[in-house]
Amino acid sequence: MKLKATIIGFTAILMWALLALMTAASGTMPPFQLSAICFFIGALPGLVVLVLKPERMALLRQPAKVWITGIAGLFGYHFLYFTALRNAPAVEAGLIAYLWPLLIVVGSALLPGERLKLHHLAGAVLGLAGTVLIVARNGIAFESGYALGYGAALLCAFTWSTYSLVTRRFEAVSTDVVTGFCLATSILSLVCHLGLETTVWPEATSQWLAIVGLGLLPVGAAFYAWDYGVKNGDIQFLGVASYAAPVLSTLVLILFGFAEPSWRIALACLLVTGGAVLAAKDVIVKRKAA
Repeated sequence: MKLKATIIGFTAILMWALLALMTAASGTMPPFQLSAICFFIGALPGLVVLVLKPERMALLRQPAKVWITGIAGLFGYHFLYFTALRNAPAVEAGLIAYLWPLLIVVGSALLPGERLKLHHLAGAVLGLAGTVLIVARNGIAFESGYALGYGAALLCAFTWSTYSLVTRRFEAVSTDVVTGFCLATSILSLVCHLGLETTVWPEATSQWLAIVGLGLLPVGAAFYAWDYGVKNGDIQFLGVASYAAPVLSTLVLILFGFAEPSWRIALACLLVTGGAVLAAKDVIVKRKAA
């Protein structure tokens, strides 16, 4: 059960690896407008399930703390991430925001039944090093004038890690509730778009296809898979394995001609893979013993 849930959770990371490619292919739509559309699309599969099986509607009746956690996690993360990118260089903001896997690994020690071990931390540090190689390939330069953006990026990291850790405590809550989280995030993103952005519609069919792909996979199914994974799987492994997303994303961009291969990418792959294997040592040893 735990292994299956961990694998399902890892599929979310694979889907997030497509985020950069699909976003680049979606055109110049403003971020909150894109978020509003994609999260609405992401909610559609869940709505179809609820229509076909109306008895599952009862699963949406959850305490306020569940709804607050879910909406704050999905919408809060994206709001802070977009704010960070608007007020700081993308490289530095991205690196700070991508502290969330490390925070998940460290914070997992506070969860019932979990124990943080040295190899978990070592795996997370290796993954972080691999991410730095990918994201900061053109150098890093933190400047005080971008303090607002850096602060938003740090809050972004804490928001997603906190959401993931707290979600673990709601293991009895059905993943169906993610449908409501996506709908609420779509509505809040639309409000932000109307107040902060100018509407831009795609000009080509390929851009619409990319937007639909975003909504169905990295901004849709990925959140359902992640919810199930962190509730029922190995959250420490998933935290470390999350560092594979930027590496896999870069490999996908190379495959489609949006980036060039380099020694940095090869080394980053080794670091992230090594970190994930190290973090999964307990699972690997148990399966060999069985």
